[in-house]
Amino acid sequence: MELFLVIVVILFVLAISDLIVGVSNDAVNFLNSAIGSKVAPRHIIMIVASLGIMAGTIFSGGLMEVARKGIFNPDMFYFQDIMMIFLAVMLTDVLLLDLFNTFGLPTSTTVSIVFELLGSAVAISLVKVLSVSNNITEVVNYINTSKAFAIISGILLSVVIAFTVGAIIQYVIRLIFTFEFEKRVKRYGAVFGAVTLTAISFFILLKGAKSAIFIPADVVNYIKENMLSVILYSLVVWSILFQLLLWFTKINILKPLVLIGTFALALAFAANDLVNFIGVPLAGLSSYQIAANMNDPFTHLMVELKQKVDTPTLLLLIAGVIMVITLWFNKKARTVTKTEVNLGRQEEGYERFESSLVARVVVRMSISFLAIVKKITPNSLQGKINKRFDISKAQLKKMNRADAPAFDLLRASVNLMVASILISFATSLKLPLSTTYVTFMVAMGTSLSDRAWGRESAVYRVNGVITVIGGWFLTAVIAFTVSGTFATLIYFGELVSIVILVPLAGYFVFRTHVLHKKREKEEDEAIQKLTMASAKTGAESLAALFSDITKYLSDVVVTIEKNLAALSGGDRVKLTGQSKDVKKLKKHSNSIITQIIHSVQMLDDREVKQGRRYGKIISSVQEIQANIREFHEYCLTHLDNNHQLPGPEEFSDLNKLYNSVADLVNVANDILDNKKFEMVEDFNKKQEAVQELFQVLDESALLRIKFGKVTSRNSMLFLNLLSGIDNISSQVGYLVALCRKNYIKIADFKTNQDKNTPENK
Repeated sequence: MELFLVIVVILFVLAISDLIVGVSNDAVNFLNSAIGSKVAPRHIIMIVASLGIMAGTIFSGGLMEVARKGIFNPDMFYFQDIMMIFLAVMLTDVLLLDLFNTFGLPTSTTVSIVFELLGSAVAISLVKVLSVSNNITEVVNYINTSKAFAIISGILLSVVIAFTVGAIIQYVIRLIFTFEFEKRVKRYGAVFGAVTLTAISFFILLKGAKSAIFIPADVVNYIKENMLSVILYSLVVWSILFQLLLWFTKINILKPLVLIGTFALALAFAANDLVNFIGVPLAGLSSYQIAANMNDPFTHLMVELKQKVDTPTLLLLIAGVIMVITLWFNKKARTVTKTEVNLGRQEEGYERFESSLVARVVVRMSISFLAIVKKITPNSLQGKINKRFDISKAQLKKMNRADAPAFDLLRASVNLMVASILISFATSLKLPLSTTYVTFMVAMGTSLSDRAWGRESAVYRVNGVITVIGGWFLTAVIAFTVSGTFATLIYFGELVSIVILVPLAGYFVFRTHVLHKKREKEEDEAIQKLTMASAKTGAESLAALFSDITKYLSDVVVTIEKNLAALSGGDRVKLTGQSKDVKKLKKHSNSIITQIIHSVQMLDDREVKQGRRYGKIISSVQEIQANIREFHEYCLTHLDNNHQLPGPEEFSDLNKLYNSVADLVNVANDILDNKKFEMVEDFNKKQEAVQELFQVLDESALLRIKFGKVTSRNSMLFLNLLSGIDNISSQVGYLVALCRKNYIKIADFKTNQDKNTPENK
């Protein structure tokens, strides 16, 4: 029994880890709308969510038996079988959720725990059946197969229904309120608020009360039997209350709606998903206590696990405290939340996901479908609809990009309302819809209807959604397979397997923590490079543009140096790794171009006439990006084809040119960063020196070719690399000249404008 006592201890240690990784993943469910709309300062949102979690933990006791008997039949397993199943489940759950958190992908903790229980139970069942007979069909007697099929159907229902309903309702609501909803809220806001809060209130009652251990059964039954009356009374009461608030106060009723909805979803998360994190350890503790009172526990079938057991409130509260602490301090929770918020944000900008073939096909099909719809829709109707969806006059368009929310309060309210209605309705019909799936797909549907997925961002957003949905199905497969494998190893290896698997799991979590920090740092650097996002005026955006260009040029120089170093060492693996740096540069260049466009939109009409070189700046940035991509491809292709490396003389020439260009970029960065445009003359001299060096090196290359000192492949590589560096140096010169002209013109305009102010007249 000592071994199984150790297993119980390990289960509770894993339970703490599972609470942390579980909250990190599910935080997106209840934080997305509030954080995305910036309904309140982050600490206020976190306090509201924390209160919801603590309230929900008290509601959760009634669901704890799901882990004991919901997926498999405990009366078919011995004590040692049950403990091995539970250990395999907890090890898998921590690893799986932590992996998804690292990559910022929201997944369902319910699906993961169900398929982990299913996988480990099937593995142990197979071992038991095969040890007695070869009739594998007997495994069905051990497993509750209907539950697994219900979960799978729930995944499909969640994805399709939530996305469709969210898109339709948001489309109708936006048609009514438009993006200038502030005035219209005063007219129709009471009704909208009443419907939203009724849905949220009903959601709390139905989703929370059904599992609360302290609410009497007759109260729960009354709510269920009088649903229609409860809904009607709620609509009337909330309508009156909101109308009075609109008449006699200046309160924006959308803000309390979003905060109450955040509280409701946090409560539902804790009430219904807490079993996913501590249900198994509690079941393991019960199993140990039952076995400890048996004379021969190893031959006893665990029939007692079928009985209902109340969970001590103190344990629930401790679990709640751990979840709240995680919510406040765990960075992976922010990463998962950031994924959903970014996929649904109204504006373009940094995209977390790349394009893919499937996403491109989906977007092209959608564009073709919309083209057909436009043909059969009268132009007058199209004009009216487009006017209702005109975002140019929206409040968030008038805000600084750094301060603007990802989407407005109206969409946040719809997200919460629709998610609450769908989950409540599904719960009343006993359909296994996942909270994660519903909230995510509703958010994606509403963002689509709000035209947040424009031609510039659609392919990246669609690929992000496809990636997340693919992860959901992958969750089930990984959970089943890994848990079954762990259970089999523990069954045959016992203590040896436990000693190996537990430290191995700890090491894996540590490695994903390191990987997450690295990914987070890279993303933060990419966002920090876009200092124009914080600019409030055209002049400030111009100054920020200089700073962003210098950071970009510095990264270009570093990338050239790394590629040359890998090429000289013949290190194909290292050179292949540089593809990531080239992709980062592409993202950076695209982001700079996007920010330039937004900066032009911020310029005064007269400033636009003064600074006419933005298009050419964009062209130069694109040219540099194209050259650095080709530079990398030339190096990589040469090594991939196993060609002979360039000789010492060729590398010496390349390094000379690189050093000259690096020095040129340093001077350019000094000019742009510090506005030292009086140094342009010195810069031009350095650029002339680079051009002269290029001529000398080009002649040297031709002489080597003439006298047969180099192979044709090496000659082609050298000349291509030489040309690439030369082109980059030329574009750097253009950028300095263009930035100088823009700066002088807008500075002169600003000076003249200041002279014409009333104070200076």
